[in-house]
Amino acid sequence: MLAKVPYEQTELYKIRHSLSHVMAQAVLELFPEGKIAIGPPIEDGFYYDFDLPRPLTPEDLEQIEQRMRGILKKKHPFQRRDLSAVEAKEFFANQPYKIELIEGLEQGGVDEYGNPSNEPITISTFKHDKFEDLCKGPHVENLGEISGKAFKLMKIAGAYWRGDEKREQLQRIYGTAWETPEQLKEHLHRLEEAEKRDHRKLGKELDLFSTNPDLLGGGLILWHPKGGLMRHLAEEFCKNEHLANGYDLVYTPHIGKSTLWETSGHLNFFRENMYAPLDIDGQEYFLKPMNCPFHILMYNNSLRSYRELPLRFAEWGTVYRYERSGVLHGLLRVRGFTQDDAHHFVQPEKMPEEIDFVLNFCLHILRSFGFTDFQAYLSTRPESGKATGDLAQWATAQLALEESLKRAEIPYDIDPGGGAFYGPKIDLKIKDALGREWQLSTIQFDFNLPERFDMTYVGEDGQPHRPYMVHRALLGSMERFFGVLIEHYAGMFPIWLSPLQAVLIPIADRHIDYCQQVAARLKKAGLRVEVRSGGERMNNKIRIAQKEKIPYMLIVGDKEQESNQVAVRLRGGEDLGAQDVAAFEQMALEKVKSKQ
Repeated sequence: MLAKVPYEQTELYKIRHSLSHVMAQAVLELFPEGKIAIGPPIEDGFYYDFDLPRPLTPEDLEQIEQRMRGILKKKHPFQRRDLSAVEAKEFFANQPYKIELIEGLEQGGVDEYGNPSNEPITISTFKHDKFEDLCKGPHVENLGEISGKAFKLMKIAGAYWRGDEKREQLQRIYGTAWETPEQLKEHLHRLEEAEKRDHRKLGKELDLFSTNPDLLGGGLILWHPKGGLMRHLAEEFCKNEHLANGYDLVYTPHIGKSTLWETSGHLNFFRENMYAPLDIDGQEYFLKPMNCPFHILMYNNSLRSYRELPLRFAEWGTVYRYERSGVLHGLLRVRGFTQDDAHHFVQPEKMPEEIDFVLNFCLHILRSFGFTDFQAYLSTRPESGKATGDLAQWATAQLALEESLKRAEIPYDIDPGGGAFYGPKIDLKIKDALGREWQLSTIQFDFNLPERFDMTYVGEDGQPHRPYMVHRALLGSMERFFGVLIEHYAGMFPIWLSPLQAVLIPIADRHIDYCQQVAARLKKAGLRVEVRSGGERMNNKIRIAQKEKIPYMLIVGDKEQESNQVAVRLRGGEDLGAQDVAAFEQMALEKVKSKQ
């Protein structure tokens, strides 16, 4: 398997990078006194940050687009120029944000956007037409390579300079760009579909969850009864599958002493993601950002033998990580979340078969939720000096991960140097109904924590040996997973996960008693149903049930009541006609059993 071509080397990256410069030129032509900050390519497009004399409007975006198309028609080439720091400061004398970036380049350790960088520092610019910008490239050879019909400016947003809330607030213009107009059209259609599926919108409409930033705080989720039931069903299924596959379920506290996090190393390498300490009896405690140190303490609580291994500790443990308010996003980016975490402790020689087990178990669970399209990424050892463990350990672990992917016949790409400092990993991504990739499962080797906590087991030779440790998150976090699930199904969940699986709708009041009898039978069989006996008209009740995305609407009139039947309609509008109650019950239960 060849390493994936880095985004920075693709033609799309060059197009988007070039368009960010063209957009900056167009904005400065409209606002000559404006100040420019940074404008990088991003996934699906590009943006540029501006300090302008007034707020931008949608009408401004239209004008900027028109100017950009006019600039593209000139087909100017991109020309690179290398400068000294003195020359660069002189050239950008009227652009204070560029001066700050140049000063950072002088000091080293950052790139032209002010991000950390280990590359040798050079100061260069790229010029096209009358516009020249601080940049290291790459760009297209000339603007004639870009289709004026294959890009679109999307929106205006606020952005703090250098991401610092205490610094200047700038205006950010986002754009999208593609190689052809057809690709742009497809992308805009996907965005339209994605907006319809937005889990925040559907979560409110379906009464699944809510947030309350003002009273509760940002990034904290309130699971409503329907969402809570769905989460219970998902967790119950997963826990039963874990128990059936040799896992032990464990529970751990929400806080731990600072000494625990010092031993694990979290206070050194993860401190910025942890909350401030709690003072308890004069000692510092921290809300846990991860579950792994607790599982290790349980392992070390007893003298372990090779006969006990592998040990598999699984926990649905709620953890807390600091996220800036600007990146919080519904269920997808939160501050408190429940991880379906597991840690495998295994003899080194048994490690390949354990990796096979973990990977196949992840695939089994994901497929049970309806995901079938997978892409894996194998992250390898970081550059020298940024990894623990000897080269032989890394080579053995990486080979085990790669061979397991091959045996599972999962397509994968190599992410060179993308492993954590303590071991290589597999990131398993799913593709949803719109073809978007979502990171869910991770299988992560760890050579670090077994050493830090002096973990051992007694081998067949009667001597102490160091186990290998594998971190495994399967669904990731329950919050993020449900955000993905809502958008994948557009709220039309499989019947086994639907909070309400069927509603009985009487045509007239004389049919209510029969509906209640049918409901009692279906409930006894294990289905979640209710009778809609309110005063609304039948068609209105059907529309409401469809809006709630309930899988089945069972209509009852005189004919159905007399023949012990129900008329079955689906939430998508299909009419299955009259069915015997027993036949409907069997069909629904089979779908529940098969996770449909």
